[in-house]
Amino acid sequence: MDRGAKRWLLAAALAVAVVSLFAGQFNRYYLGVTIDIGINIIMAVSLNLINGHTGQFSLGHAGFMAVGGYTAAKLSLLFGAQIPPGAAPIFFAVILLAGGLVAALSGLAVGVPSLRLKGDYLAIVTLGFGEIIRVIFQTTESLGGATGLTGLERYTNLAWAFVLAALTVYVVSCLVNSTYGRGFIAVHDDEVAASAMGINPTKYKVVAFVIGAFFAGIAGGLYAHHKLVLKPDGFDFMRSIEFVVMVILGGMGKTAGVILAAVILTVLPEFLRGFADYRMIIYSLLIIILMMARPQGLFAGWKTGRKQAAPTS
Repeated sequence: MDRGAKRWLLAAALAVAVVSLFAGQFNRYYLGVTIDIGINIIMAVSLNLINGHTGQFSLGHAGFMAVGGYTAAKLSLLFGAQIPPGAAPIFFAVILLAGGLVAALSGLAVGVPSLRLKGDYLAIVTLGFGEIIRVIFQTTESLGGATGLTGLERYTNLAWAFVLAALTVYVVSCLVNSTYGRGFIAVHDDEVAASAMGINPTKYKVVAFVIGAFFAGIAGGLYAHHKLVLKPDGFDFMRSIEFVVMVILGGMGKTAGVILAAVILTVLPEFLRGFADYRMIIYSLLIIILMMARPQGLFAGWKTGRKQAAPTS
């Protein structure tokens, strides 16, 4: 990635740090929605690596979020009381990393046997994985069962959410635009041609799945310590569909569009709360209208500067 991307990352981190200084003066409701936006950006951008850049179709991304969320939450409940207040940020970073790593291992476990599949078959496998994860958490009493985990500390704030969102965007952009990352695009464009050039499509699919799952796990840890209650129902099939819609609406493989779609689809339901029982009907109709008006995605016509050359190994 070029120096411009590093400058954008630094600028985003500094902007978030400055805004966070005044976060205590913000309305708590609006602050909560803003943190939700940061978490959803992480989820959408990480899924875009799988669905958009690599051309797969995963319907179980909320499952990886659940794995990371429950891992971080359980570690927080087990060891959080023993951590001095001054060491809380370091502890939070460690449990977020742990959640991301366990989610990445889950991605590897799902990816290795299933990513030789394509299209609808892969979608069904990932859908099954997401539901299996949800049912396991729902029936495991040590993880709270159907009532979920409670009693979590509020570690997640504006700075954590958006610095990690900026880092996710930076890492995925660096990866896709690197020499190695040409392989993801080659697999997306034509697996047969990529194989003929010496590229192993399955390896690139697994790598995309593992990296996407890692960031989804981190988003799950942020989510757990933002909502303070972690229930299996929060990671059901419809939750995965929300992230898929963000990627499709934003434009497959278009990072800027996916970020914009994540913001829109997080804020839109909140604007529609005044319509009470009709809120989700109106929300669904608006999504249908947007998809009919821009089926190729909001940013599909933008030039991202993404190179199309593929590596030779």
